[in-house]
Amino acid sequence: MNAEPRYNDLYYKRTTPHSQIIDTVQDKVVSLHDLPAPIDWQTLFGNTYPVEVEIGFGKGRFLLEASKQFPLINYIGVERAQKYVEITRERFRKYMRHFSIEKNSGMFKNVRLAWTDANYFLTRYVPDESVQAYHIYFPDPWPKARQQKRRIFRNKDFLDAITRTLMLGGGKLYVATDFAEYFTEIQERLALWTKLKPIPLNSSDYEHIATNFEMKYRLEGRKIYRAVYEKS
Repeated sequence: MNAEPRYNDLYYKRTTPHSQIIDTVQDKVVSLHDLPAPIDWQTLFGNTYPVEVEIGFGKGRFLLEASKQFPLINYIGVERAQKYVEITRERFRKYMRHFSIEKNSGMFKNVRLAWTDANYFLTRYVPDESVQAYHIYFPDPWPKARQQKRRIFRNKDFLDAITRTLMLGGGKLYVATDFAEYFTEIQERLALWTKLKPIPLNSSDYEHIATNFEMKYRLEGRKIYRAVYEKS
């Protein structure tokens, strides 16, 4: 059995034809395939703010809170599951309706959603040394032995892409999981990428922002495992 997943052009042709970039506020949707590769962040966001990427944004709580608290950072969330893309779009809409925020207010202009495969997006659309931080919170642990090859941290191309696209001298990777065995594997895998160095958790600006999964797991009494890596 292969220890790592295998992705190729045939796989992506089958799984990514729907890929979209979504402006949550203006309800503008463009096909990812219509954008130049790599993406020009300044053109996409209309500003020169630094860019941070959340992989697997789920129900969108982190993305909403982070983009609200740090309006001078651009956030792009990447999610493969259409269900969570729609939940997150509605989360932003409800927030704006609840607080009577107008679309032209500028609120959340720093957010885009990418409905696509994360490995496809990182390896083909993200420019070199252009990302200030990656956020990967509670990635699917695929606990059954026959499924573990699907773990995203087993994908060499994915980890190569993260390392290549993070900004040199300060680009960060934030990781959190409730799955102890997977956390150990993540640390072991990342140790092989010598440009990524673990740094103290107190260097994180984001620990106070919980995802939906984290809130659920804390209520269940589960331990949360965290790590922060910096590209050197």
